[in-house]
Amino acid sequence: MSEKNLKQTVEERASAVLDPIVAGEGLELVDLEFVREREGWVLRLFIDKPGGRVGLDECSQVSRAVDPVLDVEDIIPHEYSLEVSSPGVDRPLKKPAHFAKVQGQKVKVKTFGPVGEPPRKNFTGTLTGVAGDGISVEVEGAGTFHIHFKDIAKANLEFEF
Repeated sequence: MSEKNLKQTVEERASAVLDPIVAGEGLELVDLEFVREREGWVLRLFIDKPGGRVGLDECSQVSRAVDPVLDVEDIIPHEYSLEVSSPGVDRPLKKPAHFAKVQGQKVKVKTFGPVGEPPRKNFTGTLTGVAGDGISVEVEGAGTFHIHFKDIAKANLEFEF
C-alpha cells in the first residue's frame, strides 16, 4: 500500500471509530491527521468542547479513552505516536457545522480549482453565509464568492491579532 493510500485509509478508519468515542467524552473530534514526521508516524487528534478552551485535562481524557480502542481495532499496522490537542486559533473548518460556528469571522479558503468571477483558488475574507451546499466569503475589494463544500480543499479560521 502506498504511503498516500495508507494515510487516507488510516485517517478514514480512525475518524469513523474515534468520533463516537470522543463524543462520548463530551467533546468533538474536529479533525485528525496521520502524518510521517522525522521521529516516525503520528496520529494527531484535534478536539474541541462546547465553549472552547480545551486544556491538558481534556487532551489526557481523550488520549486515555481512545488508546485502548486503537489497540483493539488495530487501525495502524505499525508503530506510531498518538497526540491529542486543541485545534488552535487557526482551527481547520471541515464540516458545515464548523463553518456555521464561525460565521461573521475571517476565514481562509483554498479550492481544488478556480471558482467565481474572476476565477481564483484562494479566498481570505469574512464568512458571510453558510448554506446547505456551501459558503459565502466576502473578500475585501473583490466582492462575495459562493463556494460549494465539494470544491473546498482546505479552510481555516484566520485569527486576527
